[in-house]
Amino acid sequence: MRVFHGSDVQIDKIDLTKSGNFKDFGRGFYVTNIRKHAHSRALDIARANGTQPIVTEFEYIDIYPVTMGMRLKKFEAVSQEWVEFIAMNRNRRIAHPAHAYDIVEGPIADDWVTTQIDRYLKGKITADVLLEKIRFRELTHQICFCTVESLFAIELVNDDRLFVIEDITNEVVRNLVVEENLTEFEAVRLFFSSKTYESMVSPNTSLSSAREIYEMLKNELKSNHLK
Repeated sequence: MRVFHGSDVQIDKIDLTKSGNFKDFGRGFYVTNIRKHAHSRALDIARANGTQPIVTEFEYIDIYPVTMGMRLKKFEAVSQEWVEFIAMNRNRRIAHPAHAYDIVEGPIADDWVTTQIDRYLKGKITADVLLEKIRFRELTHQICFCTVESLFAIELVNDDRLFVIEDITNEVVRNLVVEENLTEFEAVRLFFSSKTYESMVSPNTSLSSAREIYEMLKNELKSNHLK
């Protein structure tokens, strides 16, 4: 499975000592199989630090014998078990790590969801109400590699195509800034959320020039405006 990590640094080697505690699935290295969510995360970090967003791609080898002996936990969907697991990992009053899994996979609890979980834990809403509130939110996904052993299941993708995509992206963003009078942050977010970008990064798409991609984006934006 191809997965993505959004930040403001290129990841050449995963270092779990740099991971923070009290996250959804505990301390570990987090990735997602939804590229645009990794880009959104990278944008938020870069904006906060005054840096550039960077998405690093990995291959998650989630098959035997690579994962043999590893303790895996996968939440297929939002559930009360998922809520309780997140609450446990975010509880600062207990010893951490709070679980013994090597790899945990499931939905993300964003800020809004976290607020609802806090309301549930404080007895302000029931579990049924909580699950009903969050069940129909946009699909999210994350995988946490929690232990050194788990890192045997994730490999950095070294692909010249990725560097071409990065060059095209930078050129398109520059064009948006100059021609559309957008800030760099606005330009990056606009491009990353477009169908043009989604098509460009697809492994089945032959890469065009930056100018052609930019023209495709402008046509998409014009079409959306006319709807």
